[in-house]
Amino acid sequence: MAQLALALDVLSRERALGLARELAGLVPWCKVGLALFTLVGPALPEALKNMGYKIFLDLKFYDIPRTVGQAVRAAAACGADMLTVHCQGGERMCLAAVENLAGMERRPLIFGVTALTSFGQGEMPGVAADPEDFALSLAGRAEAWGLDGVVCSGFEVAHVKRNCPDLLCLVPGIRPAGLVEDDQRRVVTPAAAVKDGADFLVAGRPIIESPSPRSAAEKILQEMSQQK
Repeated sequence: MAQLALALDVLSRERALGLARELAGLVPWCKVGLALFTLVGPALPEALKNMGYKIFLDLKFYDIPRTVGQAVRAAAACGADMLTVHCQGGERMCLAAVENLAGMERRPLIFGVTALTSFGQGEMPGVAADPEDFALSLAGRAEAWGLDGVVCSGFEVAHVKRNCPDLLCLVPGIRPAGLVEDDQRRVVTPAAAVKDGADFLVAGRPIIESPSPRSAAEKILQEMSQQK
């Protein structure tokens, strides 16, 4: 069954921990992204793990192979259970990430970022292909490079699963039914993502900006369960 990750896209350690406490026991994963990790550092993942969460460290590593290899080992040392690299970093970079985690007793899952869900048609610099087609092309390469899964929009999940059935799919930009879109362009509902085969769903603003974050998370989980 698909699992939900709470995106702690806030700029305060206290706010992040407060949200985590409110949703403890309901949502299994917390996503710590670039802004919050830069502000707070590795102490936050440790505190979240002590609450019982699994940690999705979403730093989207993209650099020369040696640096990315070192970075993923550092992420694992911070307690990451899942992390991200950019597929556009290419084969050598992604292989370095995989190789540097080889042999670990509790190795984090490595997900490759394909096309960011904020991109619309014609908005990716230097890429003429549709975001969906570009994402599918990168997903096929990610499997060959040994990554565990890919980050893609809900529009690509069914295609990825059809062509790469062993590849896990993580879908950000989740918006419950009836909620308006924002700067995320390629968004889907929880039910649609699960129906198409998503393994992990990530939701931030629909939960953290709600007057009742726990109720908002419960609504998303309910929509997810309708497609079991």
